[in-house]
Amino acid sequence: MSEQTILKVKNLQTQFTSGNKTVNAVNNVSFSLKSKKTLGIVGESGCGKSVTVHSITQLLPPLGKITDGKVTYIKNGNEIELSGLKKQGRQMRSIRGKEIGMIFQDPNTSLNPVYTIGNQIVENILQHEKITKKHAIEKAADMLNSLGIPMAHTRMNDYPHQFSGGMKQRVGIAMAMVSNPSILIADEPTTALDVTIQSQILELMKRIQEDYGTSIIFITHNLGIVANMADELAVMYMGKIVEYGSTRQVLTSPKHPYTEALLQSVPFVGMDKEKRLKSIKGSTPDPSSLPEGCSFASRCEFATEECKVFPNEFHLGDGHHVKCWLYKDKEVSIKKDGKRDKIGN
Repeated sequence: MSEQTILKVKNLQTQFTSGNKTVNAVNNVSFSLKSKKTLGIVGESGCGKSVTVHSITQLLPPLGKITDGKVTYIKNGNEIELSGLKKQGRQMRSIRGKEIGMIFQDPNTSLNPVYTIGNQIVENILQHEKITKKHAIEKAADMLNSLGIPMAHTRMNDYPHQFSGGMKQRVGIAMAMVSNPSILIADEPTTALDVTIQSQILELMKRIQEDYGTSIIFITHNLGIVANMADELAVMYMGKIVEYGSTRQVLTSPKHPYTEALLQSVPFVGMDKEKRLKSIKGSTPDPSSLPEGCSFASRCEFATEECKVFPNEFHLGDGHHVKCWLYKDKEVSIKKDGKRDKIGN
């Protein structure tokens, strides 16, 4: 039996306009999220990871807008097109927080400093559920307790500044999970934490997925983290997904030169201490005036004249696909009998 898809993103395009400049922050992005699975989205800072998930939840700043594509949430066989809903409309607000929870990168900015954490979590519950305030308080305390915050009832009266960084992130997870959403979006949730606390938060998210059957979109630039968290992996560069496949496929057999370059720039256990890490040459192009062809061509050692035209998406089998002309003769097709066959040499 095939795995159920809970979220579909098709040809999503998001632009930011300021004066005479227009930036295509997300450019023709497509992917799907399967039920009870984790999709990792990786890439350098500024590649469009966060804008992609903010587009899904309609949390774009005033200068940003979705210009094309569809975002479809699927619940009990019913499809809801999120990209067609009003940003502050009743239906979008009911989905955001109830069906789709979000953990932000920095808990210091996602938590309101002038309200107790109890008030903030209870408010979130009451917004999405028809229960009494007393019941909401009990539910909030139970969630905090399950996430490892001791004396939860007492600590609900504390303010964000009275918590450590790791504990604040647990509060952020509690706010995202208290209504038991089907999808949890984690936007670099461990970036501001030390390594020990990072590990605790990641284990906590794994346990949440096992206990609640939550589907997760995990945004990060840390390939070591995503290797242990994600079932599937999308690699983004300058607003486009350039490689997509299972985490094992992408990390053990990377195809796009950008993916290979990312992996070569990461230290690993047991590597030669005298060996220098390989950096990615050059710098990212101006996002407001991207080249017509492959955006990575100016930094790629394999670039040819053909790269002046943006590559098609080539399917390499078993859900692994890449946008690079190096693989134009290695694509795999599906025959009528279901067997795979290589195209070209």
